[in-house]
Amino acid sequence: MASTPGSTPRVVVTGLGATTPVGGDVATTWAGLLAGRSGVRTLTQDWAADLPVQFAACAEVDPSEVMDRVEARKLDRTQQFALIAAREAWADAGAPEVDSERLAVSFATGIGGAVTLIDSWDTLREKGPRRVSPHTIPMIMPNGPAAVVGIEIGARAGVHTPVSACASGAEAVAQGLEIIRAGKADVVLVGGTEACIHPLPLAAFAAMMALSKRNDEPHRASRPWDKGRDGFVFGEGAAALVLESEAHARARGATIYAEVAGAGVTSDAHHIAQPDPTGQGATRAMIAALADADVEPAQIVHVNAHGTSTPQGDVAEIKAIRAALGDAADATTVTSTKSMTGHLLGAAGALESLAVVLALRDRLAPPTINLEDKDDDVDLDVITGEPRPLPDGEIAALNNSFGFGGHNVALVFRSMV
Repeated sequence: MASTPGSTPRVVVTGLGATTPVGGDVATTWAGLLAGRSGVRTLTQDWAADLPVQFAACAEVDPSEVMDRVEARKLDRTQQFALIAAREAWADAGAPEVDSERLAVSFATGIGGAVTLIDSWDTLREKGPRRVSPHTIPMIMPNGPAAVVGIEIGARAGVHTPVSACASGAEAVAQGLEIIRAGKADVVLVGGTEACIHPLPLAAFAAMMALSKRNDEPHRASRPWDKGRDGFVFGEGAAALVLESEAHARARGATIYAEVAGAGVTSDAHHIAQPDPTGQGATRAMIAALADADVEPAQIVHVNAHGTSTPQGDVAEIKAIRAALGDAADATTVTSTKSMTGHLLGAAGALESLAVVLALRDRLAPPTINLEDKDDDVDLDVITGEPRPLPDGEIAALNNSFGFGGHNVALVFRSMV
């Protein structure tokens, strides 16, 4: 139902953009996910040879291939990815004509311009202060990606940067939903970006025992829920969605992909890096999202899980999904697209939101690859092999994102019929 005067506006998705390890845009990314294609590959840089982890999910299309060189050299790689995804999403939405004071941005990152910071320190040590770029500060600012996107589209209703580790991208979607519901904007461009495939972050995550070390089979390293999983795979890229009040979208005749129906945000207060093994915080986030969306558990036909391929986190999430959905969990299909894209950290929640939106549009959910020997504690219907058809009619789906520090974000999307 459309919003009525005085009611909370319905919020819909009218534009999508992406640049990922399995595709340089939305079409190729979605085709790659449906085909079950891994974007993980061996790193060829000289510096990778001495690392304990020598592979990652690098973006399939480098920003240098699609961005002007003069523009690119003033931007950190996170900002380059953010602009590429945002431009595609904005164009896909029809470059909506909207009052700039009714247009906002929420674009997330988990780590930000860390590579620029590290490289600038090397320049300072090796060549002296005069060789440090005057663009360094704008390039390392955590709000840099959101800022360049806001400048690009002329957003004057607020430009925001959620930073909540691996939940950041999903939190950006949740924030965009709330901005429109609160009447502060008609259109919000949301998303997430990450670009930290560099020896220091790789060595640091490996030291935490967080990364898979399957150097001999990188394409098989990300294996959510498999008994042989040994950590996540580092990824990079960005995804963006244009959110809009339904009334505004209908008035301009926009194509509507799906509704952002609800969001739940909680915290564990448990550990800086480990998930609460009971999954209580994740459960509460999903229950809150369902209540916010006014959706019953039985209406959830699909879950794009956080599913990072870590020994503890994967099982904790399964417990949380079952606790949140109850008996309805048995009729729900579950997948982890991280099995193909790796873990895009601050961009993950935005990319997986995009995947849920397209699954609802096409009534087709992508598989989890590399799941060859399912963990005994995984008692849900995980999609493997071929994509799984979704039911006709009005349906809803969940997207889960959880981050270091105990950040939990669950999003409910609903089909448009």
